[in-house]
Amino acid sequence: MEAAAASSRRRPALRLLCPKKSLLSSTSPSLRWLVGAPRVLEPVTVTVALRCLRSLSDHGPFSPDLPHEADQIRGLLVRGFDIVGGLLVGSADFESDAGRALDLALALRERLFGERASHGMVGGCVDAATGEVRFRVAESDGSEMVEVQEVVWEDEPGRLLLEKGCLLRCELPLQLPLYIPSDDMSGIKARFSSLIESTAANLRDPCVSYLVEGPTATSDGSRKSVILHGNDLKSVSHLPNLSANERSAKIGSCSEFLPTKRYDLSLTRENADVIQITVLSNQSVNSSKAGAPIPVVKYFPAPPSTTLRVINLKLDILCYTSIDVPVAAAVSELVIPGLADQLSIMRKAIVSELLTQQPQLCPYHFIPPGLLIPVTAIYDTRYGEIEEKQSELRRNLHCRLGLPLDRPLLRISNAVTFDGIGGRDKSSSRNGSSLLRDVHREIPSSGVSGGIVSLIDGSYEYYHYLHDGIDDNGWGCAYRSLQTIMSWYRLQQYSSINVPSHRKYLLKLVTRIHRLLDLVNGLERLN
Repeated sequence: MEAAAASSRRRPALRLLCPKKSLLSSTSPSLRWLVGAPRVLEPVTVTVALRCLRSLSDHGPFSPDLPHEADQIRGLLVRGFDIVGGLLVGSADFESDAGRALDLALALRERLFGERASHGMVGGCVDAATGEVRFRVAESDGSEMVEVQEVVWEDEPGRLLLEKGCLLRCELPLQLPLYIPSDDMSGIKARFSSLIESTAANLRDPCVSYLVEGPTATSDGSRKSVILHGNDLKSVSHLPNLSANERSAKIGSCSEFLPTKRYDLSLTRENADVIQITVLSNQSVNSSKAGAPIPVVKYFPAPPSTTLRVINLKLDILCYTSIDVPVAAAVSELVIPGLADQLSIMRKAIVSELLTQQPQLCPYHFIPPGLLIPVTAIYDTRYGEIEEKQSELRRNLHCRLGLPLDRPLLRISNAVTFDGIGGRDKSSSRNGSSLLRDVHREIPSSGVSGGIVSLIDGSYEYYHYLHDGIDDNGWGCAYRSLQTIMSWYRLQQYSSINVPSHRKYLLKLVTRIHRLLDLVNGLERLN
C-alpha cells in the first residue's frame, strides 16, 4: 500500500477542462493564472486560464503586480472557483520557472482569500523554443513539487462541471444611511468603511434568514424551498460522525433543490439554471403576531448638524459548489463571504466619489463562448455602455479572459438572464411560431465531389416563407434571407433591434418608391 501511494505521488495526473488554445494562443513571454474548483473537482483540475495584465514595469511579464491583480480577479471570479496554479509562457528553464509560477500563484491566492491554499497547486511552463507544455504539482501538505506525467484534456468539460456541481445566486438590494457631521467632512471615508463592515457583519445576524429555492417548478407549480435561520448556518460544513445520507437528511444537500434528471448539462447564456438565495430580515422578532404580514417603512432621521446620504447598492453574486454539499454550508461558506467580498469591492469604487455623484454600480454575470465557467463584471452605468471607461474595462476583461476583440461578448445585453427560475421556453418564438436555430448543423453532407464547405461563425435563426402567418410563397425568399442575416447580428449582440417584419420592410420599400417617384416627377417638371 505504501509503495502504491508513493508511486501515485510520483506520477500525478493533471486534468484540463479549458481549451488548449487558451494556454498556447501566444508564445510571447506572459503569465497565466490557472483556475479550478478544488472543493468540487478532483485535484488538480484546471477549468480556465486567466491572463495576467498588470506587471511591475521594471521586472517584465514574469513579475506581476499582485495587489492590482488580486483586486481585479476578486470581483471577476465566482465564489467556489479558486486559484490552483500559474503558467509561465515563453520559459527558458523549466525547473526554476515552474517553481516560480507556483510561488506566484500561491502568493496571489493568499491575497485573494487571506490564507494559504489547502489544496494541491500546479506550476507550469510553455517552452519558448518548442512550445512544449510541462507541469509540476505540489500537494496540499507542502510536499516538494513533482513533475506531472499525464495531462488529460477532457472531451466534455462542461458536462463534468454540472454533473458534479451547481450554481447558487443571491441578489441583495441595500439602502445604507451614511450620516456626515456638517462641520467635519474629513472622516467621511472612515465612516463609510465602518458602515460597509457593519453591513457585512450583519449578514450573520440571528435576525437574518436565507430563503433557498430550486430552479424548476414541480407539477403543481411549486418549487423546492427552505428557509435557513442563523442557527442553521453554524457548524454545518464539518460533520465527521454523519454519513452522506444522514447529513443530507439532517440538513439538506444542494442536489435536493435540483431536478432528479438533469437532461441539459450545459452552461450557456440562455440556459443557466441556479438555486436562488434570497436574504430575509426578521423585523417582527419581538411581535406577538409574528405570523401576520407586517408592512415595513424605512425612515432615516438625521440628527442636528448632520447630513444624510443614502447609499444605494445592488449586490448580485454567483457561487459554484458540489451538489452533495449541505445547502446551509454553501450559504455559510460561499454566499455570505461572496456578498461581503462584493460589498468590499463596491466600497473601493465608491469611496473616492462620496462627495460627488455616486457611481451606479451593477454586477452582471457572463458565460462568453469558449469559457466554461461564469464570470462577474461590475459596471458603472451612470453614463451608459459607450462611455470611455466602460469600453476600456470591457477591453481589459476580453484580454484577461482571452476573448476576441472583434465582437461584443461582455455588453450588458450579453449577460446571463437566469430565466430558469419559474420555468421558460428555451426556443425563441414569434407569434407562437418557433424558429429553428443553426439549421446547417443538422444538414447531411451533399456528397459533391470537390465541393467546398463554408460554415457561419455564430448562431442565427432560420426564417422561411410562410412563417409568422404570412403567405409569401414565391416572392418572400429575399425577405426571409434578410431576416435570417439580421437575426445573426442580433444573436451576436451587434444590435439590439428586433428582426423587422415583412410589413416593416414593405412600408420602407413603399416609402422609398414614393420618394423616387417624387424625384422623377420633379426632374420631369424641370425639363
